[in-house]
Amino acid sequence: MEVNTFRNLILILTAWGGAFLAALWLSLVIWTYRDIRHRTRDRLARILAILVVTVLFLPGLVIYWILRPPRTLEDEYQQTLEEEALLQSIEEAVLCPGCGRKTEPDWMVCPSCHTKLRKQCHQCQRLLEMAWNICPYCATPVIGMRKEEKDL
Repeated sequence: MEVNTFRNLILILTAWGGAFLAALWLSLVIWTYRDIRHRTRDRLARILAILVVTVLFLPGLVIYWILRPPRTLEDEYQQTLEEEALLQSIEEAVLCPGCGRKTEPDWMVCPSCHTKLRKQCHQCQRLLEMAWNICPYCATPVIGMRKEEKDL
């Protein structure tokens, strides 16, 4: 009778172990599917990753970890946004036409070469670009404008 009890215990433990391994295998396949979906849009790479883990189980998971893309699509997108913002901030930098150094938007002259960068509206006192013929803030024509430009 003890032999049957021992066999039943071994059978139950084997069944639990098999169920655990099956659940582990299935969960790793599902995890791999979800992970590769976040890392690439390439359908072939997705299928191969899932097949490697499905067929090879734990060694396949190690192979997948070694070969998977290091960053997620979201990480790639965030890095692209950061790079674009950095490039935009570099492109938006106002440079002095005289010496090429960076200037601030509220400077009237370049402190390095003394080039006149902006002029002041005689009506509202706001800074204007040198090429402007009229103040966009108060609609006052700029002093020194030619007569034919005033008639427009």
